[in-house]
Amino acid sequence: MAGRIIIASNRVPNPLQGKQEAGGLVVGVREAIGDRECIWFGWSGKQIGTLGTPQLKETRVGNIAYITVDLTVQRYRGFYAGFSNEILWPLCHYRPNLMDYSRSDWHSYLDVNSFFARQLAPLLRPDDTIWVHDYHLIPLGKALRAQNIQCKIGFFLHIPFPPWGIFNNLPNADVLLQTFQAYDLVGMQTMRDTTNFVLACRNCRIPMHAQAFPIGIDCEEFSKQAATGEDSEEFQQLEKSFKGLSLIVGVDRLDYSKGLLERFRGYEAFLRRYPEHRRKVSFLQIAPISRGDVQRYQSLRRSLEEAVGNINGMYAEMDWTPIRYMTRTVARSALPALYRLADVALITPLRDGMNLVAKEFIAAQDSENPGALVLSRLVGAALELKSALLVNPHDPDEIADALNQAVLMSIAERKSRWQALYQNVSSNTAAAWGKRFLEALSKEKTNFYESEENSL
Repeated sequence: MAGRIIIASNRVPNPLQGKQEAGGLVVGVREAIGDRECIWFGWSGKQIGTLGTPQLKETRVGNIAYITVDLTVQRYRGFYAGFSNEILWPLCHYRPNLMDYSRSDWHSYLDVNSFFARQLAPLLRPDDTIWVHDYHLIPLGKALRAQNIQCKIGFFLHIPFPPWGIFNNLPNADVLLQTFQAYDLVGMQTMRDTTNFVLACRNCRIPMHAQAFPIGIDCEEFSKQAATGEDSEEFQQLEKSFKGLSLIVGVDRLDYSKGLLERFRGYEAFLRRYPEHRRKVSFLQIAPISRGDVQRYQSLRRSLEEAVGNINGMYAEMDWTPIRYMTRTVARSALPALYRLADVALITPLRDGMNLVAKEFIAAQDSENPGALVLSRLVGAALELKSALLVNPHDPDEIADALNQAVLMSIAERKSRWQALYQNVSSNTAAAWGKRFLEALSKEKTNFYESEENSL
């Protein structure tokens, strides 16, 4: 009988989370493990004053045991708010100028990964397979090896990996890259990320290889939710609200990597250069607030609100509002029907590992009357979704031209583009992604090495 699957991620999903609320990672993992026993380990999301003796909390649902541990306020600030989100996040999204580096955060990052390893190690068996996820936990593999864990360990990075010229802005970049040697398999979203990673390691004389495993969604389930959502009261209200208008929709977390200011400039250029569309379109941007206590995000929010006010002030009529902007969270279960209603999806991050919203939009469409997708060519999904209208998010005129093309696109062209896009989304699913990674990991030779360097 095959051994257990051990998933390690910064945050552990809600054990009672249903299919409607589950994202790509959750769906992919659940489908990939099948009936195998599984532990899903990570931070509880809770901060405590002092640690004392760590208390692991376990919730079992079916064959999955969800095990979490709390972090002290100090560890949270250094590991999560500090190094993970103020250093690695901007760096990997090609914005090293936004890094706020401190050596204490770097030490906290290593310390928390060692702490996680010490909590996880006693739960492990020799035939377990460990799958570590994302930038918060890069050193976890090495920390586990330091605990004499010899089972197979794989790592998957969900965000982009930048070129060496950018990554080298990180103090101790070579030290962080060396920790990848503890993994038997390193996975990235795209071949672009894979190439950047391998060349960065080569620059540091670190022998490493990696593979691309582009993540997908549960296409069938999302399509089903979109179709059944048309009967909901919420859908009927939305349809009535946008009656007679071509609906352009964008859904992103409020983050500087999402290119929201650039998107609004593109939409303003569209209204200015193509005045014939005024009073015939409406743009709905949903951008739930994230990290609202961080100054940089507060400043971004103010800039976005000012941009929306300027656009509406300049172009609105008594009976028409050009752009509607929401920062409150919208239930994930409401999104499939919204995407199905939309005529155009405007998805233009400045950088993104994959971007599953683009794939969800495609899955949600009515095959007889699909909408058009305007997509940033700088996101991972653009390498797969080549039949979308691809744009440079830094060029407002290119966004404007693409919006004009999307709004005027014939039904025949929309169907042709959508069919090509749907073929990709429906074949490269979240389940297929998870199975591909675990199958590749099972074929790798265990990469355990004895060294003083093992200790963090």
